[in-house]
Amino acid sequence: MISRNFKNVLVVSFGFLSLFTAYGGLQSLQSSLNAEEGMGVISLSVIYGSIIVSSMFLPHILIKNLGCKWTIVASMCCYITYSIGNFYPGWATLIPTSAILGLGGSPLWSAKCTYLTISGNLQADKENKKNEDLINMYFGIFFFIFQSSAVWGNLMSSLIFGQDTEKADIPEEQLKYCGAALCQENFIQGANATRPAQHLVNTLLGCYIGVGVLAVILVAVLLDNIDRDSAREFRGNRTPFCGTFLATFKLLRDKRLVMLIPLTMYSGFEQSFLSGEYTKNYVTCALGIHFVGYSMICFGAANSLSSFVFGRLARYTGRIALFCLAAAINLGCIIALLLWKPHPDQLPVFFVFPALWGVADAVWQTQTNGLYAVLFKDHKEAAFSNFRLWEALAFSLSFGLSSFISVRTKLYLVLGDLLLSVAGIVGVEIIERRRKPRVEASSRPTGEEVL
Repeated sequence: MISRNFKNVLVVSFGFLSLFTAYGGLQSLQSSLNAEEGMGVISLSVIYGSIIVSSMFLPHILIKNLGCKWTIVASMCCYITYSIGNFYPGWATLIPTSAILGLGGSPLWSAKCTYLTISGNLQADKENKKNEDLINMYFGIFFFIFQSSAVWGNLMSSLIFGQDTEKADIPEEQLKYCGAALCQENFIQGANATRPAQHLVNTLLGCYIGVGVLAVILVAVLLDNIDRDSAREFRGNRTPFCGTFLATFKLLRDKRLVMLIPLTMYSGFEQSFLSGEYTKNYVTCALGIHFVGYSMICFGAANSLSSFVFGRLARYTGRIALFCLAAAINLGCIIALLLWKPHPDQLPVFFVFPALWGVADAVWQTQTNGLYAVLFKDHKEAAFSNFRLWEALAFSLSFGLSSFISVRTKLYLVLGDLLLSVAGIVGVEIIERRRKPRVEASSRPTGEEVL
């Protein structure tokens, strides 16, 4: 029999799997599906700009008042509105639904991280194990299941769009504008940007809405409300709004959090580059929109399997070794993407890059979330609000600047933040190793206490 805490981890994981099967697949298509006037990537920028605003106060307020479970349920409903808005894509539909999704984004992820951390601590106490090991394992299991959403969401889009009979060939003269070979982004919007038939788009959106509703039902019915008592106590002893609002920013006094900001932002930069730039300027440009789903399936499959492996491997290797592995993989990919001139004759290469990126992303997601949970265990809501805030800022900047700077420039920005992230990780590890002897010394009984 599985433990109750492990059952809750599975419910959260499959709920997110279902929800992000829809949103993840839709996000991967935005830069190509709604390319007119950059509407797709601008809507994504609005999403993450809205997440920045919500990160400042909503997670702490909602989690303390509603508890993690009902915060997750309410936030999931916000995500469904974005799929509905894509039925009739336009500024009047995409921008408001993007803002609604963003308001729910930060509470959703903060509540999930808080819930997994509480579950890990409870189970560690029961089994008399290190909290850090159980938390890392739970985050690994979560991301193993969650990251497979990229497989299912993109498989749905690939199979449905594969029925389109209006696929056009890509002229050779257009291929020279693909990738980072040239410093201009205005490649010809020709055959490769052809939008699939509307009835196929509507079919896909209908499927996405269905799996989103399934996620809400799954969590609402099966997830235990493990922090019900603390939420009830908070409602009975309300703190001033100003104190709640400032909780996220007060944690910035901790220099460890400040040193983790580049790492947190790198999580947003690297994900947005793959879903926004790689899919548009490499895959769609050279192969066509119908191959976007298949390339992202490789990312999702590699990410999912690696998340499971790294979540368990961390207890033996430690965080630093895994972070170095991810940094080395991303560094190699960035250099290769700067030099590569994509061409349809190199079909396997289009799938190798997302797979490698998925392996590295598995480290960034599992280990960064686990690191926040361990370092700031007494301020979980504020810590994960900061995580969402800085990651969303990176997403918003990346998508917002998508139409104004070249792919080559974006790759250099990602590379620069990668180097800063590694420096920040090393700095935090040095601080923690210096703190441990002092903590152990202060907790050791004195001679009088022994007598």
